Amino acid sequence: MMKNFIKNPIVFIIFDILVIFILSVLFYLSRPIDTSRVVFIPKGSVSEIIAYLSSRNFMVSSVDKYAVAMIGHIQSGWIDMKETRLARIDFLKRLTTAKAAMTEITLIPGETTMVFLNETAKKLGLNATKLNAEYNALAKIQDGFLIPETYKIPIGMSERHLAYYLVNLSQKTQEELSRKIYGEYNERRWFKILTIASIIQKEAANDAEMPLVSSVIYNRLAKNMRLQMDGTLNYDLYSHEKITAQRIRTDTSEFNTYLNDGLPPRPVCVVSINAIKAAISPAKSDFLYFVLDRGAKKHKFSKTLKEHNENIK
Repeated sequence: MMKNFIKNPIVFIIFDILVIFILSVLFYLSRPIDTSRVVFIPKGSVSEIIAYLSSRNFMVSSVDKYAVAMIGHIQSGWIDMKETRLARIDFLKRLTTAKAAMTEITLIPGETTMVFLNETAKKLGLNATKLNAEYNALAKIQDGFLIPETYKIPIGMSERHLAYYLVNLSQKTQEELSRKIYGEYNERRWFKILTIASIIQKEAANDAEMPLVSSVIYNRLAKNMRLQMDGTLNYDLYSHEKITAQRIRTDTSEFNTYLNDGLPPRPVCVVSINAIKAAISPAKSDFLYFVLDRGAKKHKFSKTLKEHNENIK
């Protein structure tokens, strides 16, 4: 029988082709593939997922969907690849079996993006300088853009992927909020609202005061009065600094509303929905001043400088 097999050239050719095919497949699956430590996989068919990975510079092809079909089912969500260079077969296996360990980071209203990113980098063992640089390269404005909430983050995510995730999620939410309120997303108008909302966020003692603080901002702007608000000086790394008379005299940045007319060049912190609502719909008032009553933990509002000075006393 063996002699007949050897004498039959067609069988011999088919056998050679089969061997070459198997060796080619094994060689293809053994080739290295570069990956990020943590990969996000969207829901969808195998073909859609492979196309998604290919669009994000993963060196995968339509051939891989057949290999995956033999291994298992690709999971959705965050996948911890554990390494950044894997044999293709190992990469495909981990798409079907691995899951990422998650942690939480919380961004509260009133915090600055720079402080938040620095604290996040420290918690996740990332490079703070690189994380800030990646964020600034993606975000349209340096502050006030991220949505304050608790984010679930996979451990092992790179600075670039984390910045992309935060900015992309916030971009969608900001656009949805604007369209819900205005019926459209006008970036320039929306960023102005965020700037006013950030001052309200820094100045108001509580949510109930926000519309009144907003009215003071609009009233002073309408009268071409400088805002002269301490909260605008709590930008970036100055987020928690107590504003002194010396700081007011020496800070020559555009954020110093004691020295400059109008609004700061951008938001000074991230803002809550209530602050945004107050910026859009201020209370109707003639108030031009307010001062904190530390005993009552709320502000006293006044219409005249004389009344304001009495409240200070």
